[in-house]
Amino acid sequence: MSPAAHTFGKAERIVSRRLIESLFEKTASQSATAFPLRAVFRQTEAQPGDMPAQLLISVPKKRFKHAVDRNRVKRQIREAYRRHKQLLWAATPEGRQTQVALIWLSDRHYATAEVERQAVSLLNKIARKL
Repeated sequence: MSPAAHTFGKAERIVSRRLIESLFEKTASQSATAFPLRAVFRQTEAQPGDMPAQLLISVPKKRFKHAVDRNRVKRQIREAYRRHKQLLWAATPEGRQTQVALIWLSDRHYATAEVERQAVSLLNKIARKL
């Protein structure tokens, strides 16, 4: 395991508007769903020093009006990804990078264990499609 195996640092986050727009283009991306999460993902050529996978987490204001609720859900998703990202890293071929956006679909909260179970299910689906 690499030193970054149990962290979720800035290099693993998708923050560039250009990357986000390209991730949501219909031609380049695929999607999978494990309610209450939906994943939009694509593979790109990796640059030297890039992480095998990058993640974007979206919890729409339409689903939760209060920021405290959105932040709780994002924290649950982030922790589930951090604990199980090796599933995605192992499936990403050398010289490639997987970019994933996880989008919350539900209007209600779920237990952390349930969020983690669905996130693992999504990561496995993505790994099979790669």
